[in-house]
Amino acid sequence: MDPMCSWCWGFAPVVEALAEQARAAGVALHLVAGGLRTGGGAALDPATRRYILEHWQEVQRTTGQPFSFEGAMPGGFVYDTEPACRALVTARSLAAELAWPLVKRIQHAFYAEGRDVGQPGVLAELAEAVGLPRRTFVEVFDSQEMRASTAADFIWVQDLGIAGFPTLLAERNGQLALLTNGYQPLEELAPLLARWLERGAHA
Repeated sequence: MDPMCSWCWGFAPVVEALAEQARAAGVALHLVAGGLRTGGGAALDPATRRYILEHWQEVQRTTGQPFSFEGAMPGGFVYDTEPACRALVTARSLAAELAWPLVKRIQHAFYAEGRDVGQPGVLAELAEAVGLPRRTFVEVFDSQEMRASTAADFIWVQDLGIAGFPTLLAERNGQLALLTNGYQPLEELAPLLARWLERGAHA
């Protein structure tokens, strides 16, 4: 997933429900940063902005998740998702249980509040809000090690041939099972996850 992927934002309530279903069976949620748009130094041009906003409108229609369209991605906005992905990886390394709460904060700040979550200061504020010590977060976030860890996530995703987000995989004994590549509603995915969990219980 990528915290700045609109379909991942649309999928957030679904993944939360599925994570609860898995947790009840002793299976933890592990987030991997996909790197949707990384390393882009140029500001969005108006045509690309319009194209992205059309996607957002489709996600809102399909999922009902809140979006703030007015003033979203203003002039000069650089759509680079690497910092938000690195925030996810940083939270995962500091306190794994806070990675998902931080991702949700980043998603809400970007999509519903129109904030620029590519800015390290904004990410540090959101990290602090979910319970990560600000100074520790900033130091680890800025480290070469965390940049490398984030790049390693991107490579893992690319090596699996995953081209779309969100992608949900179930892992048992090193074996990966694909539950979905792309958004699917909970009623489609809950039975798939239930079957996978049941097979594990009888293995």
